[in-house]
Amino acid sequence: MSSDDHLKSILIVSGVATVLLGSSLAFVLVRQRKKVEESVDEEIVEEEEVLDLNEYPGGYINILFGSQTGTAIEFGKEIENEGKENGFKVRLLDLEDVPQTKEGIRDSIKSAHGQRAKAVFLMATYGEGEPTDNARPFVDKLNEIYSSRDEDPSNTTFLADVDFAVFGLGNTDYEHYNAMGKFMDNILPKFGAKRVVNIGLGDDNEDIEGDFQTWKDETFWPAVKKSYLSAESSIGKANGTDAKEPQNGNSNFPKCPFEVEFLDQYNSSEQTKFDAGEINSFTKHYFTAVDCPITGKRELRSPDDDGSTLHIEIDISKASGKLNYQTADNLAVLPVNDDEVVNEVATALCYDLDAVFCVKASPSGGKNFKHIFPVPCTVREFLQRYCDLTIAPRRSELKVLANFASNAIDRSALLRLASKEGKKEYKEKVIDAHIGIVDIITKYCQSIQIPLEHFINICPRLQPRYYTISSSSSVHPTSVHITVAVLKQKQSDGSIYKGICSNHLSGIKLNGTCRVFCRDSTFRLPSDVRKPIILIGPGTGIAPMRALLQERSYQKLKLNQPVGETVLYFGCKNSKQDYLYEDELAAFQKEGTLTTLHVAFSREQAEKVYVQHLLKKNASETWDMIHNREAHIYVCGGTKMGSDTVQTLLQIFEMVGGKSVEAAKTYLKMLESEKRIVQELWS
Repeated sequence: MSSDDHLKSILIVSGVATVLLGSSLAFVLVRQRKKVEESVDEEIVEEEEVLDLNEYPGGYINILFGSQTGTAIEFGKEIENEGKENGFKVRLLDLEDVPQTKEGIRDSIKSAHGQRAKAVFLMATYGEGEPTDNARPFVDKLNEIYSSRDEDPSNTTFLADVDFAVFGLGNTDYEHYNAMGKFMDNILPKFGAKRVVNIGLGDDNEDIEGDFQTWKDETFWPAVKKSYLSAESSIGKANGTDAKEPQNGNSNFPKCPFEVEFLDQYNSSEQTKFDAGEINSFTKHYFTAVDCPITGKRELRSPDDDGSTLHIEIDISKASGKLNYQTADNLAVLPVNDDEVVNEVATALCYDLDAVFCVKASPSGGKNFKHIFPVPCTVREFLQRYCDLTIAPRRSELKVLANFASNAIDRSALLRLASKEGKKEYKEKVIDAHIGIVDIITKYCQSIQIPLEHFINICPRLQPRYYTISSSSSVHPTSVHITVAVLKQKQSDGSIYKGICSNHLSGIKLNGTCRVFCRDSTFRLPSDVRKPIILIGPGTGIAPMRALLQERSYQKLKLNQPVGETVLYFGCKNSKQDYLYEDELAAFQKEGTLTTLHVAFSREQAEKVYVQHLLKKNASETWDMIHNREAHIYVCGGTKMGSDTVQTLLQIFEMVGGKSVEAAKTYLKMLESEKRIVQELWS
């Protein structure tokens, strides 16, 4: 999906099914509840809320988020936390919770009393220009509404009473930079919505947090205050007449949406079962992932190579139907923090690792509290499975941590790193040095003491890591194979930085379990098996290619189908060190499944050679396969390789296909739209 395509799938919404926007509000929800013991209907008044216009003269702002890793949610929380001091009541809304009808969308983002609604969309772009998982249904619905505008002209005005702003979260390493943010900014006016703030675009390849804060402070707040606040109320806010009240009995502690209740006894089999509506959609994998045993593991690199790449086989036969996959889907693995890291954090914060607790909404948490991880649980399990203790904290998180530092020097250091002026120092001392919350708490700012409920709120959630499955579901229906590069990187201070998930998997012994779930991939073989395919996957990018080769072999040898030509481009450093799956590739060639194999050994000659160089060398063959025989192309690996491969294809379209620069780009877009070129890349 191209970044300037006005009508492609995305939208970012966070929240609840009913969103109330406006400068004043009073509503009553009434429902019928049947009393079992009396068998009579009784009217129950669930909620009544009246907005105090002295506190919130600007009324309501809805923050609707589409988030894959949680960044958009955190940005939404920043706006929420600053809402009161700027004169607005801010509500966070998850796009996954928005009803998937035109009326449901409209009712979710409009003011209760017919006043103009105010909505901010924080839109992350996932993969190759796609919406995030929680935003996809909403985006699909918007596209459906737009495509049927001729049949129903009201589609062009159903958001006519909505004012909106968009901030996009993207990465310039990817071809379709911020496609979802741009999509949302383009499509909302087509439904009648009015843009009141210019779009902001954040680049995760540089300083996405700085991009957001600049947009928020210099564009967003000035624009909405000018539009919705009177001069008098703006002056009152600027003069601090709305000073924050002390929270949780301590004026230094920020507002916390959680309360912790410690329990005397705990049985892991007695964890509370929550309905889907009671679970935070962003962390639902904590509740739904399945523990599966690792039944096979082998090293794919030579002993002469300092690195490690593992082939791992995971048995899903006892997953009770909760885990099914198709060839080359994505397997998500939920990592676990190292015991040493967990012990260090617990010791520094004086937490009892064996203490058992539940989490509930605090008085300031509001009625829409949703559980973010299974409870009851021990502090140990919480720190192991649900907290990212080693990732570099955002500057906004450092600012919050400063509230809990009793030492003035610690507090000053954290605030300096969190400031705009400390941006360079933050990058050098935190990002580049791989400093996590564990390091800040245990080494650099040891005066920090955080109550558990605040730590739950501050610490980033531990995210699943996705691996493209390297097995065919036809050949291995009860086993999932993944190809894992184990990350160990020496730091400037001599310490070793370890990738949390790859080292977790590396440390699991045979028949030990890992917690996993599956997600659909974009890699699908042509429905016509006779069509040729071109596979481009250097390094661990070979994973889905191995899966597709297994599937083609199954089609050819087991189903006796007339499988088309298969060409593979693989790359590695050295034929004697990191030639992954060499024996298997030779076997696929021998049986006739793999027609042609091109391997780029980047370190075996003076000038480095990569897969894109070999692709260009075979330009005529490549053009013939694509243009005359309708080949499908699959690319997997790093974003730099993916970008170089696309540029090479464009050059082939020009040099061999005789197309102009613009015609070559149009031809590429046609291949993308037909799903004849598919990429899965990582930065």
